[in-house]
Amino acid sequence: MSITYALPKHSQAWQNALNSVANVLPIGMSITTAPLEQLPIFAIVVVVKRPHGNVDSLIQAWVDTQANWQAIIVHDDENAKTNAHLIEVQEPLADVSVHRYLLAQAQCIQMSDGERKAATHIIDEQLSTYLADRLDNDADVHILSVGQVLHDHRLACFDMDSTLIEQEVIVEIARFCGIEDKVLEITEQAMRGEIDFATSFARRVALLEGVLASVIDEIIAKRITFSSGAYAAIKALKALGYHTVLISGGFTPFAQYVAQTLGIDEYHANTLSVLGDELTGQIDDNIIDGNKKAAIVAKIANAHSLGMHQVVCVGDGANDLPMMHISDIGIAYHAKPIVKAKADAAINITGLEGVLYALGHRFDVHT
Repeated sequence: MSITYALPKHSQAWQNALNSVANVLPIGMSITTAPLEQLPIFAIVVVVKRPHGNVDSLIQAWVDTQANWQAIIVHDDENAKTNAHLIEVQEPLADVSVHRYLLAQAQCIQMSDGERKAATHIIDEQLSTYLADRLDNDADVHILSVGQVLHDHRLACFDMDSTLIEQEVIVEIARFCGIEDKVLEITEQAMRGEIDFATSFARRVALLEGVLASVIDEIIAKRITFSSGAYAAIKALKALGYHTVLISGGFTPFAQYVAQTLGIDEYHANTLSVLGDELTGQIDDNIIDGNKKAAIVAKIANAHSLGMHQVVCVGDGANDLPMMHISDIGIAYHAKPIVKAKADAAINITGLEGVLYALGHRFDVHT
């Protein structure tokens, strides 16, 4: 059974809310002339597991404790609803409600980039803690600048392992071949900082020497499962005009399968060397590590004549941080604590459809 979701274009909703606070901007600053990233106004998206309610009341109660701040609810207008993209998926998305707000000072003062970033972190920490205590930790709270939700994003780049799919492919190969403990031992050495990523990767791949290449197809057929919401996220982004890219420190056969299955426009991954019908255990010199991921993102953006303010990157691990750092919005997906802390937004309670929520969109079930 397929379910159809409506995805209204969100830009007008946010713009309407922004227009409503034009009168509180600092003297000399205008919504129509000031760069969006300079506006001292924040976008708040609260994603809550049902049946929690009264989120608007909770937000207002929190705002009432903050001197000189006001919250404006962001609604889709009827035109946006009428012209919504319809996205069909084979499984229901996480049962959540999405609440969107602009947070502005009752009388804004101009902020420097550093002050704005500091304010974002403070608001994020305070509001997230406040809501977590009242919503049983069943909420994702995303705090962005108003510029980030209104920028014309056109490129979305995803990590693969534990992001688009639920597995780590090198671990699956090792498990299939009975050498999982050896691979995990090398991985833990890297996590302790005893060896770097390149050395860790080379040593793990070396353990695969002599493994029949046919195991790759078996693992793809029997063990690879897609993350919840992956199909919906990619379909929705493409409907919105995004160029989608998979960038993985894993291997090309898996990346090709995942990209083609989900309809992702292009993929980049490490070559898995084969001689005859066996894996060689060798790697080339062009390993895709964190810095290489960032370089690939920048190259693709340039090839499509896009600025980095039009780029969104999604991942779960430390090697995703460089590409997330250079993008306009870096989104952590069910990620490690250090990645969550450094990302612009962190998805914890939904599947990958949460990427759309973090970008300021919302889905409605269409009947």
